[in-house]
Amino acid sequence: MERIMTNSTATISPTPAQAWQRLQEGNARFVADEMLHPSQGAARRTEVAAAQHPQAVLLGCSDSRVAAEIIFDQGLGDLFVVRTAGHVLDASVIGSVEYGVEVLGAPLVVVLGHDRCGAVGAAAEALLSGQMPTGFIRSVVDRVIPSLLTEPRLGPAEGEDVAGAVPGEPAQRSRELSLPDEDVLRRRHVRTTVQMLRDYSTSLSESIETGRVGIVGVEYTLADGTAHLVEELGEVS
Repeated sequence: MERIMTNSTATISPTPAQAWQRLQEGNARFVADEMLHPSQGAARRTEVAAAQHPQAVLLGCSDSRVAAEIIFDQGLGDLFVVRTAGHVLDASVIGSVEYGVEVLGAPLVVVLGHDRCGAVGAAAEALLSGQMPTGFIRSVVDRVIPSLLTEPRLGPAEGEDVAGAVPGEPAQRSRELSLPDEDVLRRRHVRTTVQMLRDYSTSLSESIETGRVGIVGVEYTLADGTAHLVEELGEVS
């Protein structure tokens, strides 16, 4: 564990692996319907009023069914949560993640995707039909589409068949070919988001290299509540 000084006080920060283990344990309680509902009482409310020291930054989808503190059985001050439709990135989102890591000292970043994601579904439909949604919803779809057309540099996700890639164009599939199924697209989007955070943010990349921070990509299943690892960067396992 690392001791972090904040406002002249010291707090003990877990390692990336310890932070991820805590979230896994919390999710296991949630799946088993044995939640502890920790850190949700008046005493904890008073404790965190002056300062926050979250154990993880969680970048998740805005979907109402995927509330991070609930599915990981956490409480006040435990997670620094950033949510956008389809967990899409822009400058303010990356800045928020950097704030949670660099200013608040969180040792772990979690990118949380889920099945039946409306943003991924809309992006896939736009690719297949050629029809883009109107209004600012299009800005979300515009940010998801590149992930669906990108083969993650670290290799195909588990169960992904890349045999249909266009010869000479490994990063894209032609529009005449069918897209992979939803599971593959969702997993690809999660993995690409993890890699984009590392590539876009110099501070995150450096923190990963030194071992202070890890990033995990996680996919959540709505029906059974499980959250399992898709991608990891840094010393997380």
